[in-house]
Amino acid sequence: MGERIRTHRDLDVYQMAFEAAMQIFELTKGFPREETYSLTDQIRRSSRSVCSNIAEAWRKRRYEAAFVSKLNDSEAEAAETQVWLEFSVKCQYLDATVARELYTTYDNILGKLVNMIRHPEQWIIKRRR
Repeated sequence: MGERIRTHRDLDVYQMAFEAAMQIFELTKGFPREETYSLTDQIRRSSRSVCSNIAEAWRKRRYEAAFVSKLNDSEAEAAETQVWLEFSVKCQYLDATVARELYTTYDNILGKLVNMIRHPEQWIIKRRR
């Protein structure tokens, strides 16, 4: 096994999500002004929320149900981001190839989150007796 995971920032899934959110931020700078308070804000918010929910889940590892709940929230936000990517392509704001790569990144993020949800025992902090 590699380096010890000390914070949420050490998690592959967090790093992938953060990088994807930053890519979305840069790409949405080119979206039309009329989308500022709708599509642009929505896709930025959901992509960032994937990261923030992972961070919250990490801090709630003492409580399996809370940990899994926050990961579920992150999973939902990742799926929502994929929907906004589809709208971005259909509205012709985003190149289909670029969107497809990001969509695939979010598929990978979703897979990692689902794996963590299915196996929380690998992540939770066990109480000492």
